[in-house]
Amino acid sequence: MDCTTFLPSAVRRCCQRLHQAGFEGYPVGGCVRDLLLGRTPQDWDVCTSALPHQVQALFPHTVPTGLAYGTITVVEDGFPVEVTTYRQETAYHDGRRPDAVAFVSSLEQDLSRRDFTINAMALTLDGHILDPFGGQADLQARRVRCVGEPKQRFTEDRLRLFRAIRFGAQLDFHLEEQLLHALLELGAQPHTLPPERIRPEVEKTLCASAPRWTGLLFSSGLLSTFLPKRLDLDTSVLSALPSTPLARWAGLVTLLRQEGADPLPLLRGLIPDRTLIGPLTQALPLEFPLDARGWRHLLSRHGEATCQALAAMSLRPQPLQALEDVLAQAPCISPKQLALSGKDLMALGLSGPNIGRAQKMLLEHVLNHPEDNTAPVLRRLLSQT
Repeated sequence: MDCTTFLPSAVRRCCQRLHQAGFEGYPVGGCVRDLLLGRTPQDWDVCTSALPHQVQALFPHTVPTGLAYGTITVVEDGFPVEVTTYRQETAYHDGRRPDAVAFVSSLEQDLSRRDFTINAMALTLDGHILDPFGGQADLQARRVRCVGEPKQRFTEDRLRLFRAIRFGAQLDFHLEEQLLHALLELGAQPHTLPPERIRPEVEKTLCASAPRWTGLLFSSGLLSTFLPKRLDLDTSVLSALPSTPLARWAGLVTLLRQEGADPLPLLRGLIPDRTLIGPLTQALPLEFPLDARGWRHLLSRHGEATCQALAAMSLRPQPLQALEDVLAQAPCISPKQLALSGKDLMALGLSGPNIGRAQKMLLEHVLNHPEDNTAPVLRRLLSQT
């Protein structure tokens, strides 16, 4: 398979310009992994022997997105390419980021600092894979394996523990034995990772094609900051839910409650987005409706997102389908959707608080009898009050 046929022209031109100036330059990391797996890369990274200021001098449109770590974003015809100088990293005293980086001249030195073998490959423009640590063999074996000694790699950057599980979930690979042993040994140890770094890894694991891996986040103790005890959750059931953050978080909430764990510390600790945590927390005390009428009433009181969270908390497809069926009918669930507007009610002689009371009465009737949301029927109902 010649992966270069799938290189965007901007990436190819970027590497060619580096080569013409006497430097090395190769697509590297996740984009090479995805090309070998037949997947479309989401991001394009190039590693180079050129120093950051030399990269900036070569390209007319650059952004110093990570200058301290040797990364320059080169923009070619509006297409961003992350170009990073070969580097080695010093000690990680905070378990999050290197104390300093040193630029080096060897591609292999650069690849040796990376987390997993499947992310430590580079691609030449003539189609050769530069793979000093056996990443291709691990792809074929469907295996996540560290570059070097796992415990050292994880101690350097504790986020790699989360990333290992996330790759297992997204690719449906297994974790190499030494890696898994180190993960279980280090998982519950204290760390200083901020929630904004943890949340994307957890959410990507939840929303992956193999969400059963989410259970390892709890059984390993990686989330002990938010849930003190290790839990043995069967998160494979989450695959029955839509692969959206709202549905998968909602399903996880149910699994935690089934184990007697309070999900709120986890939700509040990891999810600052009110548009997500709001529906999740609002759905917690609600009961499942028995029929379409019940769903219409819940939609009217709590909104679509909260109802979707509640349906997903069932961990079954039937409530989700029932809600979808109701939404597909575009029911009237607010006064604005009544066939008689506020102006119509004023024309009928109502004013002030009486308009609101009439709307409340009409909406309650329409929620029970959606077919009655027509102007003649609503006028007749008003005349009977």
